[in-house]
Amino acid sequence: MNKFILVIFTVFLAGFTTVAQNTAVKGKVLDTYSSEPIPGVEVNLQGSKFNALTGGDGVFTISGNKLPEGDQILIFSKTGYVTQRIPVTIQNGEHTEVAPVLFKVDVADMESQIGVISLSDDQLDEDEGTSDNVSGLLQASKDVFLNAASYDFSATFFRPRGYDSEDGKVLINGLEMNKLYNGRPQWSNWGGLNDVMRNQMFSMGISANEYNFGDLAGTTNIIMRASKYRKGGRVSYASSNRSYRGRVMGSYNSGLLASGWAYSVLVSRRFADEGFNEGTLYDANSFFASVEKRLNEKHSLNLTAFYTPNRRGKSSANTQEVYDLKGTRYNSYWGDQDGEMRNSRIKEVEEPVIMLNHYWDISQNLELNTNVGYQFGKVGNSRLGYDNAPNPDPSYYQKLPSFFLSDPNGPDYAGAYKAYSSFVNDGQINWQDIYETNIFYGGTSRYYLYEDRNDDNQLMANTILNARLTDRISLTASLDYKNLNSHNYANMIDLLGGNGYLDVDSFNQGDAAQNDLNNPDRVVGKGDTFKYNYEFDATEYGGFVQAQFSYAAVDFYLAGKAGKMTYQRNGLYRNGSYANDNESFGKSEKLDFTTYGAKAGATYKISGKHALEINGSYFTDPPSLRNSFSNSRQTNATVIGLTEEKTMNVDASYIFRTSKVKARLTGYYTLLQDASEIGFFYADGISVQGRSATTAFVQEVLTNVDKRNIGGELGIEAQVTPTIKLKGAAAYGQNTYDNNPDLYITSDDFVDPQFFGKSYMKDYKVAGGPQQAYQLGFEYRDPNFWWFGATANYFSNAYVDVSPLARSKNFYTDNDGVPFNDYDPEVARELLKQEKFDDYMLVNVVGGKSWRVGDYYVGFFATISNVFDKQYKTGGFEQGRNANYRTLSADASKDTRVFGPKYWYGYGAAYYLNVYVRF
Repeated sequence: MNKFILVIFTVFLAGFTTVAQNTAVKGKVLDTYSSEPIPGVEVNLQGSKFNALTGGDGVFTISGNKLPEGDQILIFSKTGYVTQRIPVTIQNGEHTEVAPVLFKVDVADMESQIGVISLSDDQLDEDEGTSDNVSGLLQASKDVFLNAASYDFSATFFRPRGYDSEDGKVLINGLEMNKLYNGRPQWSNWGGLNDVMRNQMFSMGISANEYNFGDLAGTTNIIMRASKYRKGGRVSYASSNRSYRGRVMGSYNSGLLASGWAYSVLVSRRFADEGFNEGTLYDANSFFASVEKRLNEKHSLNLTAFYTPNRRGKSSANTQEVYDLKGTRYNSYWGDQDGEMRNSRIKEVEEPVIMLNHYWDISQNLELNTNVGYQFGKVGNSRLGYDNAPNPDPSYYQKLPSFFLSDPNGPDYAGAYKAYSSFVNDGQINWQDIYETNIFYGGTSRYYLYEDRNDDNQLMANTILNARLTDRISLTASLDYKNLNSHNYANMIDLLGGNGYLDVDSFNQGDAAQNDLNNPDRVVGKGDTFKYNYEFDATEYGGFVQAQFSYAAVDFYLAGKAGKMTYQRNGLYRNGSYANDNESFGKSEKLDFTTYGAKAGATYKISGKHALEINGSYFTDPPSLRNSFSNSRQTNATVIGLTEEKTMNVDASYIFRTSKVKARLTGYYTLLQDASEIGFFYADGISVQGRSATTAFVQEVLTNVDKRNIGGELGIEAQVTPTIKLKGAAAYGQNTYDNNPDLYITSDDFVDPQFFGKSYMKDYKVAGGPQQAYQLGFEYRDPNFWWFGATANYFSNAYVDVSPLARSKNFYTDNDGVPFNDYDPEVARELLKQEKFDDYMLVNVVGGKSWRVGDYYVGFFATISNVFDKQYKTGGFEQGRNANYRTLSADASKDTRVFGPKYWYGYGAAYYLNVYVRF
């Protein structure tokens, strides 16, 4: 395979390097203040189809045998900079060298982009119901549609083309930051570093880029290199009513000094006693430093480190009954303790990152970038535990009115009224009662606060070669390596008035009750490890090669990748339910996955105004660590039938560009195959052979999952006057399951996996935000540096996440394998119909003003989102508790369902204000 790819590229390179040189225009774009090269600047020859993009050295070349002669205009444009027009004289058959073009920062545009990053941050940091959001990948794009998706659409957790966050690559200084555990970037690792994240290179979709093979949702490289920051400083204060209430930030960049040194530093703090949702504290600090030494004209070394410790209170998903009683800001995770809000669900992230980057300009046309990074630290997610005691969750189903109204012996109206009064008038965690219960039982904690903890140590390294072989041909190649050791365990945070906790599983008996048979009946205290304890080891290495060709009428690229991934679990406890050799203690079998892929694309420049673009790819990826072990907390068991995931994608675009109008219309088709998914929940009515229908905590394993994403997107903007711009965007998608995947469940309540054959998911919609979104808006930018804009955004076709187990044979068969005698297919069809959320419209306004006072820039940026305070559901999931026809139909027949779907609601009217001084 590798030899085949090498031969193909050799043939292409040999053929194209013999092409004769034609008329060309060449130049370099530099920052006005720092005189550093600026990559990613779009250079267009006005009135023609000829254009180019500056590389990492700021150099561009426009060439062709039909280049217009005589006096022409070059147009230079890049988001965050003032567009410039430079006259040039072109003579046939000659190479014209343009004097260095000095690019000035567009203050108004830069501050508005910083605002967008700030607003997206609080969406991307969430991990409950929002983790699939990919808007952060789109911030560096000039594309009209993607700008709408990254801000106005992101509040609804809209996913462009239906892609998850693991479908996009996030790099910092060329090193990929996506987690090996779930494939997603951990945005809170660099949260609060807004001022040093402005230098970004974004490639849309699977198109060519200068760093790696890429992925469906695009590739963003955040450049945190000291010499690339504009000299100067910035101090700002932001206020919001979303995730945090306040943020203070200060940064300074030295620029490249005469000594060859450059440095950049940033400090910020974000804070809130309570965010938009009740009880959601926010406590985050951010520190950043980067120092670079230019050793000589060819070599530079850059050292970057950042540390962003943060703590955030989570908010609960709730049934509609709960929202109707308490409102959409209600959060069941907190309660009052001694006059202070105390949230039981806190996510705490402390994962410093250190990276060393070497930049080697081997020649004018050859660059080698080598990077080494190390990430370490901890992520903890706290929760209340309870044994032989009532569930402390105030929204637990047995504490709500619906539970009493559904009493099998007839509605208990007195109990329902008591539950109603208690929940409406309080409905929060009773910390005082928890402490008193532990004291009553002699100090042996029945309630305790612990965290699911993972301590990661990850080494990353890569080397990236970029070569300009001719004026028309460039080559990119890279080698990558990652090694992860992840320690996962339960950590006791607080015994809540008790003096110890007996580390056994109270739902089992005998040896099966022991969480660690090597240390039975252990009493643990604060700071001790208990419940589960294991390590993950993962190693990834691979490489890719890409060739890009640029001609007068057509640009195209070819690329290929290959790689290897290995996973292994090392159990540190011998779980009582999995006590045999290597079932839980010691090392699991080693999982090996070989991946490969190829992609190609072309842009046909019909004229200076019209272009057609097409991209196609086929590639494989390993399953994530999360989806490779069926119950990693207790056992070494791997997912049965696990294999590499396959992706096929094609998209085609029509692009229209003039000095006043920009538009892109795209159609796409994506097929994802052989994925695996794991869910964890309590289920009623599980049909286990030889047993009556039972209730159990299960691991639901789906394999051979296929999904199909098909649709189109449109973005258009028109500069109708020098100060007024109109814009519009539209997304129409259909993201569905494309087959009936295989399903089985595991549990420590039964010995062997229970296989249910197919889960009939085909043609169900994939949940994850609205699949259709539309926008109309305008911007006004006054020459006196103030601006204002507004957008109206309409969303539809969002769906609840369905239960796979309820779509399997478990739904209609009893434990003897025979269908229920009262089974009605018509009723079943209605019960299993996927819930579609209501359509809604959100209106957002934005504006700002900046002043130049001597060498200082002073200004503000403000936005109000959801101006009319519209209530809307951003997502939800069916509870898997009702696993068969009888339990689900009984629940659905009630006026208020006991186990109805749980939902998340979006923010109501929210504001963000940023005041800054730049110098």
